[in-house]
Amino acid sequence: MVLDAIDRRILGVLQENARVSNVGLAARAGLSPSPCWRRVKELEGNGVILNYVTLLNPARVGLPVSVFVSVTLEKQIEANLEVFESAILKRPEVMECYLMTGDADYLLRVVTSDLTGYERFLMEHLTRISGVASIKSSFALKQVKYRTALPLDGAGPLS
Repeated sequence: MVLDAIDRRILGVLQENARVSNVGLAARAGLSPSPCWRRVKELEGNGVILNYVTLLNPARVGLPVSVFVSVTLEKQIEANLEVFESAILKRPEVMECYLMTGDADYLLRVVTSDLTGYERFLMEHLTRISGVASIKSSFALKQVKYRTALPLDGAGPLS
C-alpha cells in the first residue's frame, strides 16, 4: 500500500485525536465522509492503523517512576532470546522492549509506583529469567519529551 497526502492527513488527525467523528475527520482531510470512512477501513485492513488507544498520565494513575533497563544475556543465541522475550511479554510493567545492537542486548522501559515496586520487579522477575548475565538500570528524573504520534511528513516510502 502506498500512502498519499490524504492518507497522511487522515493518519495525522487520528494520531492527534482517535475519537474524532468520521465527519470531522473527513472535513480535516478534505474528503466527504464516505470516501474518508473507506480510506480509514483500508488503512486498518492493511495494518497501517494498528489500534485505537487512550493515553493515560502515569503519575495520575500511580505509576510515576520510569526506569530504562539495559539487559545483557549470557549468550545471544536464539533459545536465550526466545526465553527472555517470552518472559518479558508477560510483564505488564514493561512498556517497551527492544532487541539492540551495541553494549546491551535489550533495552526496556519499565513503569512502577515507586522504587520498592521496581526492586520487586527486578528481584522477583527480571533476575530470574534464565540466561540473563547483567542488568543496568537508569531512572528517569524528568520527562522532557514524549510523543506517540509518528512524524509522517518526514516518513519515507511506505510498504
